[in-house]
Amino acid sequence: MFRAEAAGAAQVVAGRFETSAIDVQYNSKNGGSATIEALARSLQAAANPLDAEKDVLFLILTSHGSPDGLAIKAGRLTQTLTPSRLADMLAKTGVRHKVVVISACYSGVFIPRVATPDVLVITAADANHPSFGCQDKAKWTYFGDAFFNVALRQAVSLKDAFLEARSLVRKRELREHFEPSNPVMAGGANVQPLLVTRP
Repeated sequence: MFRAEAAGAAQVVAGRFETSAIDVQYNSKNGGSATIEALARSLQAAANPLDAEKDVLFLILTSHGSPDGLAIKAGRLTQTLTPSRLADMLAKTGVRHKVVVISACYSGVFIPRVATPDVLVITAADANHPSFGCQDKAKWTYFGDAFFNVALRQAVSLKDAFLEARSLVRKRELREHFEPSNPVMAGGANVQPLLVTRP
């Protein structure tokens, strides 16, 4: 399911913004190459051709999450991507403006370390709550469906897409009697003016 969400999210973002190369990596129960080390390499490779001041680096992460960070499982390999580690990786890219979307339980835990005026962070949940919808046969989590598959396809800005997605998620959670996940958007004051959607 996370593979489907990652691929779908990348496709929607590419359709809405002018993008250069897109790199989608994923793991399965049998293994995979999407490790913390591979993420660091991918971020650097994506950053190299960008104009460090004018371009925007866009990172989408989708996985299980915990109050410690993002779970990475590739076969028998188990890692946790912590907020500090991700903040360090992003800083090392040298690209000033970044967007980070994290679709995972407790993903708000990343906001204090990652969100800045130059880094816009959007998370599927706050630091104290799970998010929902990560069943094996699903194509999207609740947040991924609301944000990428519905709101971002028509919104004129990431902020508008987030507000619409948060409303959709809240309605679905109430309908299904789940405690609200409370998606969060933080930082990015210097990034949002650079993000012009295609019609």
